[in-house]
Amino acid sequence: MSNRRADPCVFVIFGASGDLTRSKLLPAIFNLAEDGHLPDEFAILGVARPPMDQAAYRTQLREQVRRAEGELLQPEKWARIEERLYYVSGEFNDAALFDRVKHMLAEIGERHHIPPNDLFYFAVPPDLFGTVADGLAKADLLREDEGWRRVIVEKPFGYDLESARALNAELRKALRESQIYRIDHYLGKETVQNIPPFRFANGIFEPIWNRRYVDHVQMTVAEDAGVGRRGAYYDKAGALRDIVQNHMFQVMTLVAMEPPISFGGEDVRDEKVRVLHAMPPLTRDEVARHVVRAQYSGYTKEPNVDPPSRTETFVAMRLFIDNWRWAGVPFYLRTGKRLPRRVTEVAVQFKRAPLMLFKDTPVHALSSNALVLRIQPDEGISLCFDAKVPGPFERLDTVTMNFNYAEYFKTEPTTGYETLLFDAMTGDQTLFHRMDMVEAGWQAVAPILDEWKKDASARVPTYEPGTWGPSEADLLIERDSRQWRD
Repeated sequence: MSNRRADPCVFVIFGASGDLTRSKLLPAIFNLAEDGHLPDEFAILGVARPPMDQAAYRTQLREQVRRAEGELLQPEKWARIEERLYYVSGEFNDAALFDRVKHMLAEIGERHHIPPNDLFYFAVPPDLFGTVADGLAKADLLREDEGWRRVIVEKPFGYDLESARALNAELRKALRESQIYRIDHYLGKETVQNIPPFRFANGIFEPIWNRRYVDHVQMTVAEDAGVGRRGAYYDKAGALRDIVQNHMFQVMTLVAMEPPISFGGEDVRDEKVRVLHAMPPLTRDEVARHVVRAQYSGYTKEPNVDPPSRTETFVAMRLFIDNWRWAGVPFYLRTGKRLPRRVTEVAVQFKRAPLMLFKDTPVHALSSNALVLRIQPDEGISLCFDAKVPGPFERLDTVTMNFNYAEYFKTEPTTGYETLLFDAMTGDQTLFHRMDMVEAGWQAVAPILDEWKKDASARVPTYEPGTWGPSEADLLIERDSRQWRD
């Protein structure tokens, strides 16, 4: 974000009593206000089922944001948010609720001199997206005669390709594609946003970012926690739907895409979707050979998890992108819960130098240079290379040059939503999913889901909590004479 301010608008949150609002959205808005990115003509309208008066809602949110921030809020800065925080309650399938929302928006606009610009956030289950969009349309709250109206929808965007298309059809009854912002908080993380500038602004990297120099790419999204309170949702989704199909594929497209003709939203998203279309669908044999699923021991005893559940909490897979830049370069993806630590990273492993020159040097094998993009929790970039050990003997060791965002830029950690909300308020869709990207992601995993459905009696391997997954995942990459980064 630059020093620009967002457009004057009202931020309307449907599902405003939920955990997402408390832990992510309101803290993100507070951070934007602290950094001076919100205009004076700004307000927040919470919409949810629980009956509550304005004062009680403001008091509740103040305490919850304080807890999320982990420190006392600066009174003058929070006061500016609180005095512009409003609340309306009702059932989402009740037309009267949307009439009250319309009346409140008019009142807020007049009180704070805000033009008819409304950003609607659907922090509700996907089966309510169509209901809320239809209610807004019938209340005449999606027309853009004078200002703009935009809608942000949370994942999961569908359960498979068919349901994603059905969900989009519901939204498109009331909205144009240009009004729909499908959010993925991973794309709001600084290291993820930095991938295109890092690649295309540095002349030393772009020339070697291809099959001639890159041996393979590894992506890891590891969590040390289990499913926690998300058992009911997670048991229906699993790791493939929850992480691979959206988060990992979206980051992978930024790593693999061709240079766009500009950093405009449509140009970037055009290149990202081409990457997904270049992934050949896996055959039945390839699913069996190149995809590993597993479940951590004890998963079926978690709250709200079906005891005979076969839902995967770990996935490892080997993919290819069949285009000129990446032909023959494997992309290894793995994600799982109850792994040794929480870490998300992308490692670009370059090809080894010929060993002949160093045949008399005491080194077992030259390590391959690696460029590691650390997405969380320690955001930054590392470059690993070999160097001579000081002394009279010719000995090599691997060293690391490390760049850390927080250390260099002296920045505080953010929720990941700040940039995304700001972009939605300014009409920039670059970091949001487009419908064809959603469909391409589901098309890529559809053969895997189909095979798993057919093979309903097959054993799902287990792994012990605190390990890096099942032995099958190690075999997946070792068959190619490679190994996972430790």
